[in-house]
Amino acid sequence: MPLHPGVLPKFWSFGIAGGLLHGYMLALTEKDGELIFSVRVKPRSSRDAIEGEREGALVIRLTAPPVEGEANNALLRLLAARLHTPKSAVRILSGERGRLKRVAVRGVTAVEVQRLAEK
Repeated sequence: MPLHPGVLPKFWSFGIAGGLLHGYMLALTEKDGELIFSVRVKPRSSRDAIEGEREGALVIRLTAPPVEGEANNALLRLLAARLHTPKSAVRILSGERGRLKRVAVRGVTAVEVQRLAEK
């Protein structure tokens, strides 16, 4: 399979054991120093949590309601905290009004993002 610069295939795993994991993997793309990936948000949940991966997207539960950008702000705060990066390094590229979003994060590696899905 030919690789294009900055594109990581879905089946690649960055697990601690180094082996392939079953099912989908996060679809990660690197562009202009940012790592881009999909997030599926579940607003109005009982707690803020990262549940893992589903169909190539990181599944995130948020207590915030999807009203006036509250869930989007909670998403940015949670990702910044878990990736140990400033909130200003995390931005939503698309899907601001939907549950499926594309997110870009500066200053993190693919391994760090993949580990979020494994917890």
